[in-house]
Amino acid sequence: MTDTRAATLFVVATPLGNVADVSPRAASVLAGAEAVLCEDTRRTGLLLKSLGITAKRLTSFHEHNEEARLPQVLALLDAGDDLALVSDAGTPLLADPGYRLVRAAREAGHAVSPVPGPSAILAALSAAGIAPYPFSFLGFPPRTASEARELFARFGATGATLVFFERKTRLRATLAIALQALGDRECVLCRELTKTFEEFLPGTLAGFAGQELELLGEVTVVVGPGRAARASEEEAARVAREEAAAGGKPREAARRAAARLSGWTVKEVYAMLENRKHD
Repeated sequence: MTDTRAATLFVVATPLGNVADVSPRAASVLAGAEAVLCEDTRRTGLLLKSLGITAKRLTSFHEHNEEARLPQVLALLDAGDDLALVSDAGTPLLADPGYRLVRAAREAGHAVSPVPGPSAILAALSAAGIAPYPFSFLGFPPRTASEARELFARFGATGATLVFFERKTRLRATLAIALQALGDRECVLCRELTKTFEEFLPGTLAGFAGQELELLGEVTVVVGPGRAARASEEEAARVAREEAAAGGKPREAARRAAARLSGWTVKEVYAMLENRKHD
Protein backbone atom coordinates (compact mmCIF):
# COMPACT_ATOMS: atom_id res chain seq x y z
CA MET A 1 0.00 0.00 0.00
CA THR A 2 1.37 3.43 -0.97
CA ASP A 3 2.37 5.71 1.89
CA THR A 4 0.26 8.85 1.47
CA ARG A 5 1.68 10.87 4.37
CA ALA A 6 2.58 14.49 3.62
CA ALA A 7 6.08 14.87 2.23
CA THR A 8 8.38 17.87 2.23
CA LEU A 9 10.91 19.13 -0.26
CA PHE A 10 13.69 20.78 1.75
CA VAL A 11 15.81 23.40 -0.04
CA VAL A 12 19.11 23.09 1.82
CA ALA A 13 21.99 25.59 1.82
CA THR A 14 25.40 23.92 1.96
CA PRO A 15 28.86 25.39 2.67
CA LEU A 16 30.57 27.59 0.09
CA GLY A 17 33.88 26.01 1.04
CA ASN A 18 34.28 25.88 4.80
CA VAL A 19 32.53 22.71 5.98
CA ALA A 20 32.14 24.18 9.48
CA ASP A 21 29.49 26.54 8.08
CA VAL A 22 26.91 23.76 7.69
CA SER A 23 24.09 24.17 10.20
CA PRO A 24 22.95 21.39 12.56
CA ARG A 25 19.50 21.53 10.96
CA ALA A 26 20.96 21.15 7.46
CA ALA A 27 22.98 18.12 8.57
CA SER A 28 19.90 16.57 10.17
CA VAL A 29 17.75 17.11 7.08
CA LEU A 30 20.41 15.68 4.75
CA ALA A 31 20.78 12.61 6.96
CA GLY A 32 17.03 12.01 7.15
CA ALA A 33 15.98 12.66 3.56
CA GLU A 34 14.98 9.66 1.46
CA ALA A 35 16.94 11.21 -1.40
CA VAL A 36 19.30 14.14 -1.81
CA LEU A 37 18.94 15.87 -5.17
CA CYS A 38 22.25 17.37 -6.20
CA GLU A 39 24.03 18.90 -9.18
CA ASP A 40 27.10 16.67 -8.81
CA THR A 41 26.64 13.44 -6.86
CA ARG A 42 30.41 13.06 -6.38
CA ARG A 43 30.83 16.53 -4.95
CA THR A 44 27.83 16.23 -2.64
CA GLY A 45 28.94 12.74 -1.66
CA LEU A 46 32.29 14.11 -0.52
CA LEU A 47 30.55 16.82 1.50
CA LEU A 48 28.31 14.31 3.24
CA LYS A 49 31.27 12.03 3.93
CA SER A 50 33.15 14.92 5.57
CA LEU A 51 30.09 15.50 7.76
CA GLY A 52 29.83 11.84 8.71
CA ILE A 53 26.48 11.50 6.91
CA THR A 54 25.47 8.45 4.91
CA ALA A 55 22.79 9.53 2.46
CA LYS A 56 20.02 7.04 1.75
CA ARG A 57 20.17 8.01 -1.89
CA LEU A 58 21.96 10.59 -4.06
CA THR A 59 20.14 11.61 -7.23
CA SER A 60 21.56 13.91 -9.88
CA PHE A 61 19.41 16.97 -10.54
CA HIS A 62 20.95 19.70 -12.68
CA GLU A 63 20.18 22.14 -15.47
CA HIS A 64 20.51 19.48 -18.18
CA ASN A 65 18.12 16.92 -16.67
CA GLU A 66 15.81 19.03 -14.49
CA GLU A 67 12.80 18.84 -16.80
CA ALA A 68 13.18 15.10 -17.42
CA ARG A 69 13.61 14.34 -13.70
CA LEU A 70 10.57 16.30 -12.51
CA PRO A 71 8.04 13.42 -12.86
CA GLN A 72 10.36 11.04 -10.98
CA VAL A 73 10.94 13.51 -8.16
CA LEU A 74 7.25 14.37 -7.85
CA ALA A 75 6.46 10.65 -7.70
CA LEU A 76 8.79 10.29 -4.71
CA LEU A 77 7.03 13.18 -2.95
CA ASP A 78 3.65 11.63 -3.82
CA ALA A 79 4.85 8.42 -2.16
CA GLY A 80 5.56 10.34 1.05
CA ASP A 81 9.34 10.63 0.74
CA ASP A 82 11.01 13.72 2.17
CA LEU A 83 13.62 15.05 -0.25
CA ALA A 84 16.52 17.49 0.07
CA LEU A 85 17.60 19.72 -2.79
CA VAL A 86 21.16 21.07 -2.72
CA SER A 87 23.45 22.88 -5.14
CA ASP A 88 27.19 22.38 -5.46
CA ALA A 89 27.69 25.14 -2.87
CA GLY A 90 25.61 27.81 -1.15
CA THR A 91 21.88 28.34 -1.40
CA PRO A 92 20.05 26.43 -4.18
CA LEU A 93 18.04 28.09 -6.97
CA LEU A 94 20.20 31.25 -7.01
CA ALA A 95 21.77 30.76 -10.46
CA ASP A 96 21.20 27.00 -10.00
CA PRO A 97 18.37 24.66 -11.07
CA GLY A 98 15.38 24.01 -8.81
CA TYR A 99 12.85 26.77 -9.47
CA ARG A 100 10.64 24.54 -11.64
CA LEU A 101 10.79 21.75 -9.07
CA VAL A 102 9.80 24.04 -6.19
CA ARG A 103 6.91 25.42 -8.20
CA ALA A 104 5.74 21.97 -9.32
CA ALA A 105 5.98 20.56 -5.78
CA ARG A 106 3.85 23.38 -4.37
CA GLU A 107 1.30 23.03 -7.17
CA ALA A 108 1.08 19.30 -6.39
CA GLY A 109 0.26 20.12 -2.77
CA HIS A 110 3.62 19.27 -1.20
CA ALA A 111 5.34 21.40 1.41
CA VAL A 112 8.55 23.18 0.44
CA SER A 113 10.75 24.28 3.32
CA PRO A 114 13.97 26.33 3.12
CA VAL A 115 16.92 25.35 5.29
CA PRO A 116 18.85 28.63 5.11
CA GLY A 117 22.57 29.01 5.43
CA PRO A 118 25.59 30.00 3.32
CA SER A 119 25.04 32.26 0.31
CA ALA A 120 27.79 33.65 -1.91
CA ILE A 121 25.62 36.70 -2.65
CA LEU A 122 25.15 37.70 0.98
CA ALA A 123 28.70 36.74 1.94
CA ALA A 124 30.07 39.02 -0.78
CA LEU A 125 27.75 41.92 0.08
CA SER A 126 28.57 41.67 3.79
CA ALA A 127 32.32 42.05 3.31
CA ALA A 128 32.75 44.00 0.05
CA GLY A 129 32.46 47.44 1.64
CA ILE A 130 29.95 48.63 -0.97
CA ALA A 131 26.45 49.82 -0.04
CA PRO A 132 24.62 46.48 0.43
CA TYR A 133 21.09 47.65 -0.25
CA PRO A 134 19.15 48.01 -2.36
CA PHE A 135 20.83 45.42 -4.54
CA SER A 136 19.95 43.42 -7.64
CA PHE A 137 21.27 39.91 -8.22
CA LEU A 138 21.85 39.18 -11.91
CA GLY A 139 22.98 35.55 -11.76
CA PHE A 140 25.42 34.67 -14.55
CA PRO A 141 25.30 37.36 -17.27
CA PRO A 142 24.23 36.19 -20.75
CA ARG A 143 26.95 34.86 -23.01
CA THR A 144 26.33 37.25 -25.89
CA ALA A 145 27.79 40.72 -25.49
CA SER A 146 24.64 42.49 -26.64
CA GLU A 147 22.39 40.66 -24.16
CA ALA A 148 24.85 41.18 -21.30
CA ARG A 149 25.14 44.89 -22.15
CA GLU A 150 21.34 45.24 -22.16
CA LEU A 151 21.08 43.46 -18.79
CA PHE A 152 23.67 45.73 -17.15
CA ALA A 153 22.13 48.87 -18.62
CA ARG A 154 18.61 47.93 -17.50
CA PHE A 155 19.50 47.13 -13.90
CA GLY A 156 22.23 49.76 -13.67
CA ALA A 157 19.59 52.44 -14.19
CA THR A 158 17.83 51.45 -10.95
CA GLY A 159 20.54 52.94 -8.73
CA ALA A 160 21.02 49.64 -6.89
CA THR A 161 24.25 47.79 -6.16
CA LEU A 162 24.64 44.93 -8.65
CA VAL A 163 25.83 41.42 -7.79
CA PHE A 164 26.59 38.72 -10.33
CA PHE A 165 28.56 35.51 -10.78
CA GLU A 166 31.11 34.93 -13.49
CA ARG A 167 33.51 32.19 -14.52
CA LYS A 168 37.21 33.00 -14.55
CA THR A 169 37.49 32.47 -18.31
CA ARG A 170 34.84 35.12 -19.04
CA LEU A 171 35.48 37.57 -16.23
CA ARG A 172 37.63 40.12 -18.03
CA ALA A 173 35.30 40.31 -21.05
CA THR A 174 32.21 40.62 -18.84
CA LEU A 175 33.76 43.44 -16.80
CA ALA A 176 34.57 45.27 -20.05
CA ILE A 177 30.93 44.92 -21.14
CA ALA A 178 29.75 46.17 -17.73
CA LEU A 179 32.05 49.19 -18.11
CA GLN A 180 30.52 50.01 -21.49
CA ALA A 181 26.97 49.74 -20.14
CA LEU A 182 27.43 51.34 -16.71
CA GLY A 183 30.38 53.66 -17.00
CA ASP A 184 33.17 53.38 -14.48
CA ARG A 185 31.96 52.25 -11.06
CA GLU A 186 33.40 50.95 -7.82
CA CYS A 187 33.75 47.19 -7.98
CA VAL A 188 34.90 44.35 -5.72
CA LEU A 189 35.86 40.88 -6.96
CA CYS A 190 35.13 38.23 -4.33
CA ARG A 191 36.80 34.86 -4.82
CA GLU A 192 37.21 31.60 -2.88
CA LEU A 193 34.64 32.75 -0.30
CA THR A 194 35.10 31.06 3.11
CA LYS A 195 38.02 29.03 1.74
CA THR A 196 41.71 29.13 2.64
CA PHE A 197 42.58 31.62 -0.10
CA GLU A 198 39.52 33.86 0.29
CA GLU A 199 40.15 37.23 -1.31
CA PHE A 200 38.31 40.53 -1.80
CA LEU A 201 39.85 42.64 -4.56
CA PRO A 202 38.56 46.25 -4.56
CA GLY A 203 38.92 48.49 -7.58
CA THR A 204 36.90 49.91 -10.46
CA LEU A 205 35.37 48.44 -13.59
CA ALA A 206 37.83 50.42 -15.72
CA GLY A 207 40.79 49.22 -13.67
CA PHE A 208 39.81 45.56 -13.78
CA ALA A 209 38.77 45.57 -17.44
CA GLY A 210 42.33 46.48 -18.38
CA GLN A 211 44.01 43.78 -16.28
CA GLU A 212 44.93 40.17 -16.87
CA LEU A 213 42.92 38.51 -14.10
CA GLU A 214 44.36 35.22 -12.87
CA LEU A 215 41.58 34.08 -10.56
CA LEU A 216 40.49 30.54 -9.71
CA GLY A 217 36.96 29.20 -9.99
CA GLU A 218 33.80 31.28 -10.09
CA VAL A 219 33.93 34.88 -8.89
CA THR A 220 31.20 36.88 -7.18
CA VAL A 221 31.29 40.45 -8.46
CA VAL A 222 29.83 43.40 -6.53
CA VAL A 223 29.41 46.64 -8.50
CA GLY A 224 28.48 49.83 -6.66
CA PRO A 225 25.66 52.15 -7.72
CA GLY A 226 26.37 54.95 -10.15
CA ARG A 227 27.15 58.35 -8.71
CA ALA A 228 24.58 61.04 -9.28
CA ALA A 229 25.74 64.13 -11.12
CA ARG A 230 26.98 66.93 -8.88
CA ALA A 231 24.43 69.68 -8.39
CA SER A 232 25.35 72.96 -10.03
CA GLU A 233 26.82 75.82 -8.00
CA GLU A 234 23.66 77.84 -8.63
CA GLU A 235 21.48 75.02 -7.26
CA ALA A 236 23.77 74.61 -4.24
CA ALA A 237 23.64 78.34 -3.52
CA ARG A 238 19.83 78.35 -3.70
CA VAL A 239 19.45 75.37 -1.34
CA ALA A 240 22.05 76.82 1.04
CA ARG A 241 20.13 80.12 1.19
CA GLU A 242 16.87 78.30 1.90
CA GLU A 243 18.38 76.32 4.76
CA ALA A 244 20.12 79.36 6.21
CA ALA A 245 16.81 81.23 6.18
CA ALA A 246 15.15 78.32 7.99
CA GLY A 247 17.30 79.13 11.03
CA GLY A 248 19.84 77.36 13.17
CA LYS A 249 23.62 77.55 13.33
CA PRO A 250 25.47 77.85 9.99
CA ARG A 251 26.95 74.37 10.26
CA GLU A 252 23.51 72.86 10.90
CA ALA A 253 22.13 74.71 7.89
CA ALA A 254 25.06 73.43 5.82
CA ARG A 255 24.38 69.88 6.95
CA ARG A 256 20.72 70.11 5.95
CA ALA A 257 21.63 71.62 2.60
CA ALA A 258 24.27 68.98 1.85
CA ALA A 259 21.70 66.25 2.54
CA ARG A 260 19.54 67.74 -0.23
CA LEU A 261 22.37 68.20 -2.73
CA SER A 262 24.10 65.58 -4.85
CA GLY A 263 27.89 65.74 -4.81
CA TRP A 264 28.30 68.49 -2.21
CA THR A 265 29.90 68.00 1.20
CA VAL A 266 28.90 69.76 4.40
CA LYS A 267 32.30 71.47 4.37
CA GLU A 268 31.76 72.88 0.89
CA VAL A 269 28.27 74.18 1.68
CA TYR A 270 29.48 75.69 4.96
CA ALA A 271 32.26 77.51 3.11
CA MET A 272 29.68 78.85 0.66
CA LEU A 273 27.56 80.18 3.53
CA GLU A 274 30.58 81.77 5.20
CA ASN A 275 31.60 83.47 1.95
CA ARG A 276 28.12 84.90 1.57
CA LYS A 277 28.47 86.58 4.97
CA HIS A 278 31.50 88.48 3.73
CA ASP A 279 30.09 89.44 0.32
